Amino acid sequence: MFCDHCGTPLQEFQRFCPRCGKGMGAVPLMPVESRIAGHVRLLGIFWLAISAFRLLPGLFLVSIFRYGFPFFTPGVPGFVHGLMRGLGGLLLVGAVVGIVAGWGLLERQPWARMLAIVLGCFSLLDMPFGTALGVYTLWVLLPAKSEEEYRRIARAA
Repeated sequence: MFCDHCGTPLQEFQRFCPRCGKGMGAVPLMPVESRIAGHVRLLGIFWLAISAFRLLPGLFLVSIFRYGFPFFTPGVPGFVHGLMRGLGGLLLVGAVVGIVAGWGLLERQPWARMLAIVLGCFSLLDMPFGTALGVYTLWVLLPAKSEEEYRRIARAA
């Protein structure tokens, strides 16, 4: 057996060429990381961040319109206060569900993938950051291959 780099004769047991130092035999390949392993952690962080930002207007609307908003002009109908409180409540509920989804993705919970996909679909309507997060969520978690990889990751965690 000879070195394929410098041509030096080698013994069967030698792993490296004594002349040039080139390794002989198969070089172990880098372990292949799954497609979604790094993306799931990033998705979890993004869901936590956008949900934290959705908490702020929700808390503002619920707290300001709880007892009426005195800065409205006198001609504003009475149902506007309830409508604004309801909108604030929806923002709060969406933020809490988003925080749960982000936490579940970070913890690799089996249910978090489906919850994130559903939230990603609803988030597509929330321009511009919600749309970007929704597209990214669907791109990472929706393919069938991603489902298999996520189940493997969830079992390992």
